[in-house]
Amino acid sequence: MWEQWVPFVKEVSMIGVRDERGMILTYPLVENTHVDSILDTSLVPARVAPEVEDEARHIVRAIGEHLGIVGVYCVEMFLLGDGHLLVNEIAPRPHNSGHYTLDACVVSQFENHVRAICGLPIVPPQLRSPAVMVNILGDGSGHRLLGVEQVLEDPRVRLHLYGKREARPKRKMGHVTILVEDVSEALGLAHRVRQQLRWG
Repeated sequence: MWEQWVPFVKEVSMIGVRDERGMILTYPLVENTHVDSILDTSLVPARVAPEVEDEARHIVRAIGEHLGIVGVYCVEMFLLGDGHLLVNEIAPRPHNSGHYTLDACVVSQFENHVRAICGLPIVPPQLRSPAVMVNILGDGSGHRLLGVEQVLEDPRVRLHLYGKREARPKRKMGHVTILVEDVSEALGLAHRVRQQLRWG
């Protein structure tokens, strides 16, 4: 299948959660960067105008209602040059771009997913801190992650490893969430963390 190339300004996504009664809650809009078609970093809150986030929330709610989803889902979108959003993909499950919620929100996407599918009350997902999430990918050079102690010396850095034995090239092995109020500082720290972590 061929898809038309769409010129866009940013890639963004939003996590929604819908319970069995039809209530829908949304997480903050996330700004994503992909490398080789794999999610590299996620920044929250996204650096967009308030009306863009409002449009995203409207889109996510409409999709959840139309599909009748129960549980967590993610809508990936392109922010176009005219300020409007174009839906790129819908993932009816917890999503990689929502992993930041484990550390940066009062309730994670995973907890709200379990609550929704078990018929329990879902919780408004308030953001406790701005965050940058960085994926840790295997590169085939080894299966032991080095530099962990160095990275964890900074209390603003939270490391999550997925317990996978083989660090194959481009395989998602874990992620780091950085909780910093200043976006520029957070992105700089994310770059430093990426340099410190290596496979051996």
